[in-house]
Amino acid sequence: EDVPSQTFDNKDYFCGKETFPVYESVFTEEGETIRKIAIEFEKPPQIEIHVWTIRKGILRHLYVEKLSKREFEGLPYFKLITRTTLSQWKIFSEGEAQISQMCESRVCRTELEDLVKVLYLEKSEKGHC
Repeated sequence: EDVPSQTFDNKDYFCGKETFPVYESVFTEEGETIRKIAIEFEKPPQIEIHVWTIRKGILRHLYVEKLSKREFEGLPYFKLITRTTLSQWKIFSEGEAQISQMCESRVCRTELEDLVKVLYLEKSEKGHC
């Protein structure tokens, strides 16, 4: 199920909090789904990519790689899905660590989907910052 992408550069949209672009790449090869979630940091300028290997709904392998922006720009398949804050990224990373242990032996499709949804920010109503 696709969650519509958000493209907001306006800091007012998120109460002045700094946001970072989040990208996703999903492809299937040899019966495995490889799902990559990447965040682009300004300082230091690098991309952090979380790579999930899923077979029959079970998270088989999880690792994190860091690339320069130039290396990342050369990669195919990534699309911008949202912008997120550092605090939401921290929640995502901590949740990912818990899920990786929990899902080594059982199907976790919904848990993985819910974890990605953490990165999507809710638009704040004016005056509620």
